[in-house]
Amino acid sequence: MTELTDLTAVRLLDGYRKGEWSPVEATRAALERAEAIQPEVNAFVRLTGEDALARARESEERWRRGEPRGLLDGVPVTVKDILLQRGAPTLRGSKAVDPAGRWDEDAPSVARLREHGAVFIGKTTTPEFGWKGVTDSPLNGVTRNPYDPSRTAGGSSGGSAAAVALGAGPLSLGTDGGGSVRIPASFCGIFALKPTYGRVPLYPASAFGTLAHVGPMTRDAADSALLMDVIGHPDSRDWSALAPPPGAYTEGLAGGVRGLRVAYSPSLGGQVAVRPEVATAVRRAVERLAELGAYVTETDPDLTDPVEAFHTLWFSGAARVTEHLGPHQRELLDPGLREICDQGARYSALDYLAAVDVRMDLGRRMGRFHDTYDLLLTPTLPITAFEAGPEVPKGSGHRRWTGWTPFTYPFNMTQQPAASVPVGADGDGLPIGLQLVAARHRDDLVLRAAHALYEAGVASAGRVRPSGS
Repeated sequence: MTELTDLTAVRLLDGYRKGEWSPVEATRAALERAEAIQPEVNAFVRLTGEDALARARESEERWRRGEPRGLLDGVPVTVKDILLQRGAPTLRGSKAVDPAGRWDEDAPSVARLREHGAVFIGKTTTPEFGWKGVTDSPLNGVTRNPYDPSRTAGGSSGGSAAAVALGAGPLSLGTDGGGSVRIPASFCGIFALKPTYGRVPLYPASAFGTLAHVGPMTRDAADSALLMDVIGHPDSRDWSALAPPPGAYTEGLAGGVRGLRVAYSPSLGGQVAVRPEVATAVRRAVERLAELGAYVTETDPDLTDPVEAFHTLWFSGAARVTEHLGPHQRELLDPGLREICDQGARYSALDYLAAVDVRMDLGRRMGRFHDTYDLLLTPTLPITAFEAGPEVPKGSGHRRWTGWTPFTYPFNMTQQPAASVPVGADGDGLPIGLQLVAARHRDDLVLRAAHALYEAGVASAGRVRPSGS
C-alpha cells in the first residue's frame, strides 16, 4: 500500500486526478507524521490541524467537481516561521517578538500558495531571526537531524528540511541569506533551491537586504520546479522583484545536461578542506553528469573568500533587525546573536560600502566565469551534520557558522541561483550534498541539471523513516 507521506507533490497531484487518494487523506497523513516526529526532531513551531483539514475538505470537493484551484490544490505544505502567514503569529524564533498582533497578511510566496489551493499544516522552526547556519532558538529550542537526532538539522531553515525529509508535507518554504535552504538540505538529504535574487518576492523587506532569498525545499527537483511555477512571480509589495519568468520551470526539466559546459571546483582552488567522504560522493555525481553528456572541466572560479565583507553585511543586518529592542528584550536574545549585533552596530557607512564593493567585484568575476561555463559544481558543505546545539563543530576552531559554510554564502553575495542535491552519505549514514550554481536568471539550468541527477538515480528522493515506524 502506498504511504502518502512518501510521495512527492507531483505524485500526490497525479493521484488526486486519478482518484487514487484525496487531499483529506494526504493532509491527515502529513499531520500525523508531523505530530509523530515533533517530540524527537522538533521541526515545528505550531501545527494547524483543524484548519488544515477544513481546507483539505474544500480542496477535495473541488477535485470531485473536476475544478481544482491552481497548481497545488490539496498539497500539504509548511512555512518557515520567518515568513508572514495570515492568521498565525510569525515569531521568528524570538522571545522578543510579541505574539499579540494582527497577523492578517501573507508574505508574497505564502499568498501564492494560498491562491493555488495548497494546504498549510504548520510553521517550521528557525534560529532567532534566521541569523545562523544551525536551527536552535531561545523560543523553540533545538531542531535535530532526521538521520541522527544527536546531530543538527542545519539552518536556518532546519525545521523545513527536517519536515520534508520525514514526510511531514512534500513542500516547504524556506529563506536563505547565506546558505539557509542549502545547508539544511545537505544535512537532511533533501533538495533546495536558492533562486536568483528577486525571482521570488519578499515582503516585508529583509534587514539583511539583497542577501535574503525565499526558496523551495522539497523531495526532489521536479517538486521545486512546480513550486517555483507558483511562487516565482512578481508582487507589488517587493520593488526589487523580477518580471515573470519566460516560461514554466516544469516544462524545461526534461532538457537534460548534454552539451552543458560544467565547471567542477572540488575545493575552490584549495581554499576549503573537504572531508574525504564528501569529496568522493560529490566527484562521483559530477562524473555521472559527464556520462550524461555534460562537458565537465575541473577548474576554479576567480573567487577569494569574501567572508569579512559578508560579515559586515550580515552583522549590520542583524543589528538593524534588533535595534528597536529595549534592554530587557535584548537580554532575551540568543547570546551569539547579541554578539554579532554588537559588532554590526560598530560598522560605519564606509565599512558597509566597502563590503558592497567587494560584493560587486565578486559578482563581476562570477559573471565573466559564466561566459565560459553554464554551471559551477561544488560540495554544498565540506562536512556532514555535526552535534546538535553548538553553532560550530566542536574542535573545529571556527568562531562563527560561516567558518564551515564556505561554499554557500558567496552566492548570496552574487545573487546567483544555487541548489543542493543529495548525492550520497558518509559512513555514519549522514547525507552529503552537491551544490549547483548558474548565472543570474538561469534558475532553469540549475533545476534541469538537478532533475537529470534524480532521473539518473544519482540523487535520491528517498525519505528517512522516523524512529519506531
